[in-house]
Amino acid sequence: MNTQRLKGHLDLLLLATLEEGPRYGGQIIADVQAATDGYFNLREGTLYPALHRLEKAGWVTGEFQQLPRGGSPVKVYTLTPGGQTELREQREKYERFSAAVRGVIGEGL
Repeated sequence: MNTQRLKGHLDLLLLATLEEGPRYGGQIIADVQAATDGYFNLREGTLYPALHRLEKAGWVTGEFQQLPRGGSPVKVYTLTPGGQTELREQREKYERFSAAVRGVIGEGL
């Protein structure tokens, strides 16, 4: 994974993953990895600071929950209405960016 490509898009990836429903850290890592065919393999040291930042911004909420499998409670993150708005805005920005890059490199790649 090229961490420079992830930089600037991590929030978008996390918000989009949480759009599918509440997730805890391990689920988010697995979902992003599966959705990108392994291209993005998030590490906990990258994930949790980002989730805390999103929580502080009010875009996600985190709540400790006991999972059916047992064990210690885990923090489950949920997209807020503000997070949905931010996700929509970030998607639009990404689409403009992507279209601009395609304008330079061409569509045939």
